Amino acid sequence: MDDSPDVYRVRDPRTLKAVAHPLRVRLLGALRLDGPATATELAARFGESSASTSYHLRQLAKYGFVEQDPDQRDARERRWRSVHRYTAWSDRELAGSPEGRAAAGFMRDRQVEVLLKDRADFESHREEWGPDWSDAAGMSDDVARLTPDSVRLLMERTSALVRELAAADAGDPRTARVAVHLAAFPSRGYVR
Repeated sequence: MDDSPDVYRVRDPRTLKAVAHPLRVRLLGALRLDGPATATELAARFGESSASTSYHLRQLAKYGFVEQDPDQRDARERRWRSVHRYTAWSDRELAGSPEGRAAAGFMRDRQVEVLLKDRADFESHREEWGPDWSDAAGMSDDVARLTPDSVRLLMERTSALVRELAAADAGDPRTARVAVHLAAFPSRGYVR
C-alpha cells in the first residue's frame, strides 16, 4: 500500500510533526472521509474559529497533506481537499530524532483514541444500527508467534482485503462507513 499514489509516505519528522496536531489530524480526517470543505464549514463542525481552521489548513497544505480544491463552487470561497487517502511512515526512519519519535508516538496514540471513540459511538447507538450490524461489528484479538516480515505481510494483506471488499460493496445500499483498526505489537508475558 505504501507505493500507492493514495499514500503520502512521510520520511521527514517535521512533516509528521506538522500533521501530529490534534486539530490538524481531525481536519485531515474530515477532508479524507467527507470530501472538500471550506475552513468555515470545518470550523462549524469542530467548534473552532474559521481563523484557526484556516491557519491549520494552510499548515497542512505547506507540508503537502491538503490543497485547494480545483473544483471551487464559488469564486469567493476557498475549498480544501486532501491530497492523499492515507499517511504512512516508518518508525525506524523517524526514530533518529526526539521530534520524529514524539510525532510517531502521537499519531499512534491518536489512532487508539479514534478506535475507542468509534467503539463507544457504536455501542451508544447499537440499536439504531439494527441486528445485522450489531451481529457483524465487533472486535477480536489473537496471539501468534510471528516474524517482523510476517507482521508486515499481515498489515499489507489486511489493507488490500479492506480495499477489495470496499470495491466489491460499492453501490450496495446497505453499505455504511466502517472503521477498521488493526494493530500488531510484540508482547512479553500476559496482559495484567
